[in-house]
Amino acid sequence: MPAFITLASFTEQGARNIKESPARYEAFKSAAEAAGVTVKSVHWTTGAFDLVIVAEGSEDAVMTLALKTAALGNVRTQTMRAFSVAEMRKLVADLK
Repeated sequence: MPAFITLASFTEQGARNIKESPARYEAFKSAAEAAGVTVKSVHWTTGAFDLVIVAEGSEDAVMTLALKTAALGNVRTQTMRAFSVAEMRKLVADLK
């Protein structure tokens, strides 16, 4: 399955309800599983982003999950496709 990395920042609403963040993650993880997305890891971070989530699933499933999560209003996200070493080797194999 393709891997995706999501960088998330709390909105004002999310920051006001910061104590609920671990519980919101559990709800997110359940929604992800129901959508066919596997959450590999989540990390609360310092710096420009408040959370980093690594997940695997189809592009459509990950996008749908991101839209549903955004609609809740607690975080803004940036999601990018991530490639393993094996995938990268395949991608560059034919480069000259």
